[in-house]
Amino acid sequence: MEVIGDLPRELFLEILLRLPAESLMRCKYVCKYWHSLITNPKFIQLHLNYNYNNNVCVLLKRCLVTCLGQKENLLSLVCGNGFSFENLDVDLSLYRKEPCLQLLGHCDGIICLSNYRDYILLCNPATRESMVLPESCLPYYPRIRNLISQTTGLGFGYDAKSHCFKVVRIVSYWEELRGSNLPHFSRAEVYSMGTDSWKEINVTVPAHVRYSPCFETYFNGAFHWYAMDDNGNEVILSFNMGNEEFQVIPMPSFISMHDHSICRSLLVWNDCIALVIYPERGIEKSFEIFVMKEYGVKESWTNVLTIGPLTRVERPLVFRKNDEILMEGSHGQMMSYNLRNKEVKDLPIYGVPKSFSTLVYVKSLVSVKGGNQMLDQRDNT
Repeated sequence: MEVIGDLPRELFLEILLRLPAESLMRCKYVCKYWHSLITNPKFIQLHLNYNYNNNVCVLLKRCLVTCLGQKENLLSLVCGNGFSFENLDVDLSLYRKEPCLQLLGHCDGIICLSNYRDYILLCNPATRESMVLPESCLPYYPRIRNLISQTTGLGFGYDAKSHCFKVVRIVSYWEELRGSNLPHFSRAEVYSMGTDSWKEINVTVPAHVRYSPCFETYFNGAFHWYAMDDNGNEVILSFNMGNEEFQVIPMPSFISMHDHSICRSLLVWNDCIALVIYPERGIEKSFEIFVMKEYGVKESWTNVLTIGPLTRVERPLVFRKNDEILMEGSHGQMMSYNLRNKEVKDLPIYGVPKSFSTLVYVKSLVSVKGGNQMLDQRDNT
């Protein structure tokens, strides 16, 4: 049996796997052997798998107001059963002074942030690595006169076929004088970490992305947006990171979706897509939860639960566990609702109202520089 110091090699590895990513980043400078081990893609995958099974957290982005009256972004982690949380020390260009910076998605410890104009960034908060993506391959000013362009959709995820992280960007073009709510046409491009470049994909974008709070979700290898088709029907637009194709997923047909006083949020619950319907305003709010039990099948939408009516609650944020959902309070406070005992708890986490965005998150050693090729999950690591 191979021995490292006074420990068998297998026991030594088990100890390392249980260390936080931040500690391992320091440990890799102990000696050449430790550096080689900790930076090995197989070890990185094992450490990631261990954290997915044991240390899943919620990553929270919120805005705070400084003593000078300026808004600053802050990333925090909510972990454990006791709602312990820590603020992350992330040194990113534009991170603090860009109040409209959006938290787009998370995959294997890497998060994507953007201001939806000219700035898309990948970051691993645990390793403190970050990278600003190169310039888009789509022209900002279209060749057709009297058209204006805007980034309407961004998504981040992982292609399990090519073992590569990707960012998809949808750019829509409007006629300046038309005044329509729907764009004239849209184009899409994909950034691949493997090539560190963008490419336009020759596909039709079958629906037009619209804003809805807490809706953009990565699930089942695809990114999802709230959208409208050419007939004005509300749909879920998804983009598969593997085959780089769009799909339109119908909304439930047995609820009224054209009421603009109603909000729609898309979350992941019990390994399914969950649509939450709730009023935009009101002292008391009820939250209806519909679950798509068979992915992509309209008939599988099922109304499984109604939460409330609740007071002081603004909107749902994320399912932290199968029996617990985190919500934003009316005055910028995070709250927890237990689905079993129907208990509401105020959490000591505050921010500017409606500035909260959340993701289910795990810490990892995965590099945003593309230096670590993630292994196929089927590999016997």
